[in-house]
Amino acid sequence: MEPSGGAAKPSKVEAIKIASQYLYQQIADEYRNGLSHMSEDAATVLKFHGSYQQDDRDVRTQMKREGKEKSFQFMVRIRVVGGKLTAAQYLMADELARRVGNDTLRITTRQEFQLHGVLKEDLAYTMRTINEALLSTLAACGDVERNVLCCPAPTSDGIRTAMQADAARFASHCAPRASSYWDIWVDGEKIGNSALPPQGPILVPTAGDDPVEPIYGKAYLPRKFKTAFALPEDNCTDVHANDLGFLAVVENGELKGYNVLVGGGLGTTPSAQKTFPFLGVPLCYVDREGILEIGEAVIKVFRDFGNRSDRKRARLKYIIYDWGLPAFRAKIEEYVKHPLDDPKPVTVTDVDDHLGWQEQGDGKLSLGIPIENGRIKDEGTLRLWSGLRAFFEKYQTPARLTCQQSILLIDLEPSWKREIERLLEEYGIAQVERVSTVRRWSMACPAMPTCGLAVTEAERALPTVMDELETELAKIGLAGERITVRMTGCPNGCARPYNCDIGLVGRSATRNADGSPGPGTYTIFLGGRSIGDRLNVEFKDYVPFERVVPELAPVFARFAADRQPGETFGDFCDRVGVEALAGEPEPTPA
Repeated sequence: MEPSGGAAKPSKVEAIKIASQYLYQQIADEYRNGLSHMSEDAATVLKFHGSYQQDDRDVRTQMKREGKEKSFQFMVRIRVVGGKLTAAQYLMADELARRVGNDTLRITTRQEFQLHGVLKEDLAYTMRTINEALLSTLAACGDVERNVLCCPAPTSDGIRTAMQADAARFASHCAPRASSYWDIWVDGEKIGNSALPPQGPILVPTAGDDPVEPIYGKAYLPRKFKTAFALPEDNCTDVHANDLGFLAVVENGELKGYNVLVGGGLGTTPSAQKTFPFLGVPLCYVDREGILEIGEAVIKVFRDFGNRSDRKRARLKYIIYDWGLPAFRAKIEEYVKHPLDDPKPVTVTDVDDHLGWQEQGDGKLSLGIPIENGRIKDEGTLRLWSGLRAFFEKYQTPARLTCQQSILLIDLEPSWKREIERLLEEYGIAQVERVSTVRRWSMACPAMPTCGLAVTEAERALPTVMDELETELAKIGLAGERITVRMTGCPNGCARPYNCDIGLVGRSATRNADGSPGPGTYTIFLGGRSIGDRLNVEFKDYVPFERVVPELAPVFARFAADRQPGETFGDFCDRVGVEALAGEPEPTPA
């Protein structure tokens, strides 16, 4: 087999990666040159170091009109394997948000923190501070293994603890090995980072291995690569949406191994039919000791055969789609040099967001706090940013970030429960019981004004959609129904809109009277489901923002009237079909 890109000329990004000399050259030349921004080449390499160069798009038109350069800033992503944080690490991130950021922290859909609004002159201070707290930004972005996901629940049954240990071991093994990150940001010192301990030996040596980066090579991967660990009864990491998934196989209360899923990826380009969302499919079963070998082999096959000429088609899913799963499996067996075991009869059955008060099983409690779209900020009577800082300063207990963009406060003494509730009340922080079900299960990507790819609003628009949906669902008796709603400002799918009940994907931009970006139009997708194992399909396209909920209202009404016993909203839409649902008339106002 030849690489998926065939003999086509490599893309410009491939040349930039090779010229970087293991992610060093362009950054070292530019990060302290006194300019407010980096060149395109340096910004490309900077992603591997965990940061995106951006500008404030709210003022872009005004700045251009005034003949000024863009309002450049940087997003810095803090890699948090499995979402596990100490109180000191949370407070470090909080301090950076105040000192060099925009006075907010953002929890991502991949269990990380993002700092927004960082200036170029503050990058070195920011990077070193994060590493001194024993976290890292290395490989939080770029064409490498990204942050490894794992169920964050602190349940002391041994199973999740073992999964979290496996996720940390895998993340460490797959971290980039070149010294450029520490040479630039940490004065050459590889700080003793518990998230990135020294990697183990290469388990699947191949003839093409590079001496510096034996897993990735000098050009690293064709595109990003994402991995998640999940439980069948709790797919809170959305395992099917990842390039590589480890679905736990538990026997007699003990974690024995994993079904290995491959090929998940949700990004797409509507104008290019060659691109599409795809859910991970079962490849094989491995015991716990086999995760590094199989994971390394999958990454190396992607490295060696992925498309390096067309980045729109440079994901693992396209290799599997083009070759077929049997051929892909045969290639993996060639790399590991032994036959693979067939997957066990284990599939995803449910999902838990771990919110509210929960018993950990060790005599202590956890408290999951819903955070709308992951944005930790002070706004009006909601002083979430100040309240969480006060909590961690007082109690000094660990925390976990979730893939639903929320936070779990863990290891809490039962005797603290009432005073913690008083603290939350003081800062206007709502516990999950005071949040509607539809809002609880919603999430959005940042989109405007920071993301350079966004064509519409998402994070700033979804709360309005939620207000309208709450009213509509309550009106027809569906307020308690679990319906997942995810909104993105472009088709790249960062908030995983293609496998939920209702996906709202930014389609085209509109402009306000002052020339600033407007709310835009959206494609509505229906028929996925909350457990994440089925893609949804297009319901209506180019829907103006103000028409999103009115277009959904007749679908909700029909669901309430015609659902089968126990049928979820996503299953109903899948059974009836979007063509039939799209023909539903809008209900007459009462």
